[in-house]
Amino acid sequence: MRWSRVLTAVGTHSGGEYARVVTGGIVDVPGATVFDKRTWLQDHADHYRRRLLFEPLGGVLHAADVLVPATHPGAQLGYVILESSGYAVMSGSNTISVATVILETGLVEMAEPETLLVLESPAGLVRLRCRCDGGKVTSVELENQPSFVFDLDRQLEVPGIGTLRVDVAWGGMVYVVVRADDLGFAMTAEEAGDLAAAGQAITRAAAGLDVRHPLHPEYPTITQTVITGAVEERDGALWSRNAVAVPPGRLDRSACGTGTSARLAVMHARGEIATGQTLVHESVLGSQYEARVVSTTAVGGIDAVTCTIAGQAWITDITQIGLDPSDPFPAGYTLSDTWGPTPPPRFPL
Repeated sequence: MRWSRVLTAVGTHSGGEYARVVTGGIVDVPGATVFDKRTWLQDHADHYRRRLLFEPLGGVLHAADVLVPATHPGAQLGYVILESSGYAVMSGSNTISVATVILETGLVEMAEPETLLVLESPAGLVRLRCRCDGGKVTSVELENQPSFVFDLDRQLEVPGIGTLRVDVAWGGMVYVVVRADDLGFAMTAEEAGDLAAAGQAITRAAAGLDVRHPLHPEYPTITQTVITGAVEERDGALWSRNAVAVPPGRLDRSACGTGTSARLAVMHARGEIATGQTLVHESVLGSQYEARVVSTTAVGGIDAVTCTIAGQAWITDITQIGLDPSDPFPAGYTLSDTWGPTPPPRFPL
């Protein structure tokens, strides 16, 4: 073999959402913070994301995470989140996968029955409580960065759908939150294609809204839509389904940590959930995250909530990925049959 740029990656899924965690091969990522490291990878080494996530090695359903040294003295490790359409600053499912890989591969020593971790995401510190049994991480509860509402009951005109009443909220990404009843969905797995198409149409229609994080205007603006099902009460907890439409046009297979956080911010603002009350959020696949509002705060003068999200991840594979100099697709490719008519952004090599 004539490989170069060899990467070691651990494949995982959390709630059915696949993420490949790079544990070796990307060693020099400059930056004073993990957000700076994210920016450096985006601007100077996007070939890693494209090799990992574009075809023929990756696919539209994949995400990846690059482990990097933490820059904050209180964190054990940092991680940069790579998605098929770009670079997120926070992701619940990816964080759960990263924590599972760190402990189950021994990068940080596992303590049973519980290991406490502090990781540095591009959005800041994430505190995690990991339940462990027999060398397996059985649950990861993460405390997300504060979530808050930008707008409630906004009227949004969506081509092909009509005028919708939507909410806009931050949960680690900016979400359009829309009710399934307003779209006529029963929130079943059979509707996945239509849910994804409707969600993408709503995201496109909202793209022109002037929505920026009040403390970090450099964070991406509206990127995803969460379609929310009706809320029921079961055994003292609230329960609901959700479907998050992810660029370039698919559903998140998990119950989505950041989408859940955005929904909790909306529910709390409406008085629909109390601090400490549990929301069991379920994807159309049936996978679940348990979520709570644990405290209230403010972000840039906006009322906000701090949420916890709990779920599990499973390691599926360990892979070495190399680049043959004769490979005709060194940075991967996308085709419109899978990736849609608008290809994902291609950052500089």
